[in-house]
Amino acid sequence: MKSLRVAIVEPSVIVAEGVSAILKSRLRADVVGHYTSIAELLLPRRLGDVDILIVDVALWSELAAATELQEYTVVGLQTALTEGDILRRFDSVITLYTSADDVVRVINEAIEAPADRSYAESHDLSERERDVLILVARGFTNKEIASELNISPHTVISHRKNIVHKTGIRSVAGLTVYAVLNKLIDSELL
Repeated sequence: MKSLRVAIVEPSVIVAEGVSAILKSRLRADVVGHYTSIAELLLPRRLGDVDILIVDVALWSELAAATELQEYTVVGLQTALTEGDILRRFDSVITLYTSADDVVRVINEAIEAPADRSYAESHDLSERERDVLILVARGFTNKEIASELNISPHTVISHRKNIVHKTGIRSVAGLTVYAVLNKLIDSELL
């Protein structure tokens, strides 16, 4: 079986080395290089045969301008607060707080996802999805959310799946940041 070939574009050597170590030990991936910018990655013969790119989300504008990378699966690496609109543009997102097991899961899901990863035309959350998101951000469990909103736990799970699909954010920490950035919840309530 061919090993997964990954290129990491991250200005921080410490962060890039940490992600690389997880990928090598847990995923048996072949990390073909660490680059500090998209421009460095695009130098002749650097890209080669890469299956997936892991790119710091702060480099989004540089990535968006690189039309030759549009066919690649790109996982965003969120190292700072970032607007949800930018996060949705990546195939998946990991953060500094994503566990090693979840990094592997996110990478595998991104690779196995169908080629058409387009989101629904409207990324806007419904009123009920916003209600669920606010309670998730406040630390409620699915059962507590169901009780609070007088809906079944299965409906809560369905709303959470829709939220993940629309925002592209899977972790509770990421959803909390999204809720704060989009002024759905005051950070002082957390």
